[in-house]
Amino acid sequence: MVVLLQRSVRALVLLPLLLLLGGCNLVVMNPSGYIANQQANLILISTGLMLLIIVPVIAATFWFAWRYRAGNPDAKYDGDWHHSTRLEVLIWTAPLMIIIALGAITWISTHLLDPYRPLDRIDAARPVTAETPPITVEVVALDWKWMFLYPEYGIATINELAAPVDRPINFKLTSSAIMNTFYVPALAGMIYTMPGMETKLHAVINEPGVYGGISGNYSGAGFSNMHFKFHGLEQGEFDAWVEKVRAEGRPLDRALYMELEKPSEAEPVHYYSSVEDGLYQAILNMCVAPGKMCMNEMMHIDMQGGGGRDSADIRDRLVYDGHRSHDGAGHGPSGYAGAAGGTEEPGATFPASGRGARSQETPDGVAPQGAPAGQTGSSEHEGHDGHEGHGGQSGGDIAPNQLNQTN
Repeated sequence: MVVLLQRSVRALVLLPLLLLLGGCNLVVMNPSGYIANQQANLILISTGLMLLIIVPVIAATFWFAWRYRAGNPDAKYDGDWHHSTRLEVLIWTAPLMIIIALGAITWISTHLLDPYRPLDRIDAARPVTAETPPITVEVVALDWKWMFLYPEYGIATINELAAPVDRPINFKLTSSAIMNTFYVPALAGMIYTMPGMETKLHAVINEPGVYGGISGNYSGAGFSNMHFKFHGLEQGEFDAWVEKVRAEGRPLDRALYMELEKPSEAEPVHYYSSVEDGLYQAILNMCVAPGKMCMNEMMHIDMQGGGGRDSADIRDRLVYDGHRSHDGAGHGPSGYAGAAGGTEEPGATFPASGRGARSQETPDGVAPQGAPAGQTGSSEHEGHDGHEGHGGQSGGDIAPNQLNQTN
């Protein structure tokens, strides 16, 4: 009785907290975009189908525990019972039917909600027509901010996205250095962005408003501040927003982009009145920096059988570093210590980096500072082939040769 009373008191204490949760805006389940709305319905349908099994099983568990308790003399006990065909049919048929239904719904939804599939409907009642042409937005995930380019309008923004209501949006997405995830819960599901690759997302916003956009994939120190506002605007308001960007912004060229590409946190909104031709394609193909060969050029060379002997002469143009530096005259060939205009990577290891060790302990197989060549930090360390050092080498090198190279 005391235990029951304690549990009742706890439930009463938690009740006000549940009432507070009623004021939360569960945007994932109450979105304002047609695609996100279908995804929310898919969650509800799938959950409901699974509850058709879960709820009866839980209820039957409590009922069996109550009916066949030790203090109930009316419950029939049959110690020799071992099989019932009717029960077996019931136990296996119901889950099988639910699995078939879930499989069919999943298969259909996977195709209908494919992010690469162009929209054929604005909402459940209206199809896409020639009077509702799509708007294209090119998205670049930077460290740690979002860049949006509007090729049809020749403008760009940082950390602010806008689109007309009831007009399809064709997103083209890439990243400058690190894999990331573009996510506006009210608009559509998450889509990854990757350097040197382009992903696509088709969506539409059906209600005016200001919605939150975030990064859904951890990408380093500034990840928690990598968010933006998405404005769903009526067509007239969107046109006014475009003119505002043109009036308040400045031109965006490759040199300015190289500055924007540098990591920064909690970046405010920036407007750019014009965009240099071919900038997005250069970002996508990782050749914004002067002298770099574009990825599509490289793929064309590979498709033709490679560069042959001449490939050695263009090696520096083919080096891409996701954490490249922007110091001095610009990008170094690799961005590592000793590269022109580059600085050492934070993760470079001692002794190849030339920095002092962070610990006095000497790892196995590495010679202490000042030790003669051939002497490793552990006399017992051997390679897998029975020889001292790593990979069967004598251990005379302080670190692998390639780590000591500066170019």
